Amino acid sequence: MKMKRERKGERGQSLTEFSVGVIFILVLLAGGMDFGRAYFSYISIRDAAQEGAAYASIAPADVTGVRSRVRDTSAEPIDLSAFGDDQIDVVVSGSACAGNTVSVTVEYDFNIVAPFIAGNTLHLEAEAIDTILQPPC
Repeated sequence: MKMKRERKGERGQSLTEFSVGVIFILVLLAGGMDFGRAYFSYISIRDAAQEGAAYASIAPADVTGVRSRVRDTSAEPIDLSAFGDDQIDVVVSGSACAGNTVSVTVEYDFNIVAPFIAGNTLHLEAEAIDTILQPPC
């Protein structure tokens, strides 16, 4: 069995191809992980908005209580207790009477850590709309 001799210019070719390929794969992997983290964070703020809308359907005039309910929903993956009033918006359409709707919107700026877009943020926003159940007018 004869062994093939490498030419002088091809000595580092395999190592170069491997290093370029690994870098490309690692960048894709980091981007996929960031996408997964962002999606998980979005699910968390969406659930918080739904919880706030459920509370607002019973007590639509209690905006402080709705915001408190949103903040108490979760501490992972996002610490919602640190959210300010400007990140949680409660809007009642019409009067705060049974049959009208209430909308709770939660906003969050997600920090991206992937190497090719590091330092950027992704604005996440989730809105939940619910029907007011009480008080009757």
